[in-house]
Amino acid sequence: MGWSHWFLILTLCFQIPKSFSYLTSDLFDTWCKEHKKTYSSEQEKLYRLKVFEDNYAFVTHHNTVMVNSSYTLSLNAFADLTHHEFKASRFGRLASKDLSRFDSGSPIEDQSSDAFEAPSSVDWRASGAVTHVKDQGSCGACWAFSATGAMEGINKIVTGTLVSLSEQELVDCDRSYNNGCNGGLMDYAFEFVVKNQGIDNEEDYPFQGGERTCNERKLNQHVVTIDGYTDVPPNKEKRLLQAVATQPVSVGICGSERTFQLYSKGIFDGPCSTALDHAVLIVGYGSEKGVDYWIVRNSWGTRWGMSGYMHMLRNSGNSAGVCGINMLASYPTKTGPNPSPPPPSPGPTKCDLFTSCSPGETCCCTKKVFGICFSWKCCELNSAVCCKDGAHCCPHDYPICDIRRNKCIKKPGNGTMVKEIEKKGLSGKLDGWGSLHKVWNM
Repeated sequence: MGWSHWFLILTLCFQIPKSFSYLTSDLFDTWCKEHKKTYSSEQEKLYRLKVFEDNYAFVTHHNTVMVNSSYTLSLNAFADLTHHEFKASRFGRLASKDLSRFDSGSPIEDQSSDAFEAPSSVDWRASGAVTHVKDQGSCGACWAFSATGAMEGINKIVTGTLVSLSEQELVDCDRSYNNGCNGGLMDYAFEFVVKNQGIDNEEDYPFQGGERTCNERKLNQHVVTIDGYTDVPPNKEKRLLQAVATQPVSVGICGSERTFQLYSKGIFDGPCSTALDHAVLIVGYGSEKGVDYWIVRNSWGTRWGMSGYMHMLRNSGNSAGVCGINMLASYPTKTGPNPSPPPPSPGPTKCDLFTSCSPGETCCCTKKVFGICFSWKCCELNSAVCCKDGAHCCPHDYPICDIRRNKCIKKPGNGTMVKEIEKKGLSGKLDGWGSLHKVWNM
């Protein structure tokens, strides 16, 4: 690069503040339109402009001065946040692992043989074992997104079907050791799914961007199951490589560096610490111009990184790996099919073109003229017998209405069985019988 190019770079970087402000103000307006950003007041917008200018200077310095860097930065969807704001909005606490909490004992440690030769490159996206990039928003539940990604992967590999799973179920219901939007651990999520005998899909229990009350009905929708999970030995990169060669793997990393916030593309090599504060999913690995990397799927939406992905340096020479990626890795295990889906719920019971009763109820006519019913009410019993008074109904196995004595009768053999009709006020529904008592009349 000649001196004229360096002079141009220095001129751009050290223009007088007023010119710089004009430049970034126009750029900021364009950025706001692209990312659909609006602010509550003009004061807030001016503050965000100042933050944007600071991030613009940081990105420009990295991309133009640090010319030997293996990755580039950009003014992505987080360019109007300070580094502190970004960390506060995106990071929960990645829980420490205390396996003594588990009644079922410790997870199985990875027993991969050193003799196993992994292929030179793997990309589970190409095999259809990775769902769309998701966005955790301002909920610090990265652990849930990492865990579901790993379970989605092994489920596809074993069953042949890719099912997007519910992070919201983990956030709402997995509260024994995980802490919703305030942090958690993938192993605890795997343990929860094992004990719950499955997890619901994303379509039925979608992510809401925050914590809600656990939906007990959806908690019992066991769409996908796993058998258990396996921990990769810490700081064993070859074992981690072998694991990723067989399925997507959940890992903890340090993701709170400013360069991580504004990452755009290339092979990320730090600098970053090994203080784990974020969870992601390794979906493969490869090499570029002799430099090895992991393919990492994040949970910050598609407007971060390479459409939601990052290439992170592999074989860095540090046993912990770049950003500690080799320190906390695990994956779910699965060998068999998922439970059969429950039969679909019955639809409403049609009385006529304009009237219907709820599933499992019986339509009873209460007003009939020339054989045509003009008024219907619903008996809460399935396949019930409607009494002629238009106010009661009897179960199909007690088909005789005794309105005078408020009883439902059947005649088995040489005896008569009776159930008493419980009187209730009518509110659009017919009364069913109450199971108060039954007697035999000989």
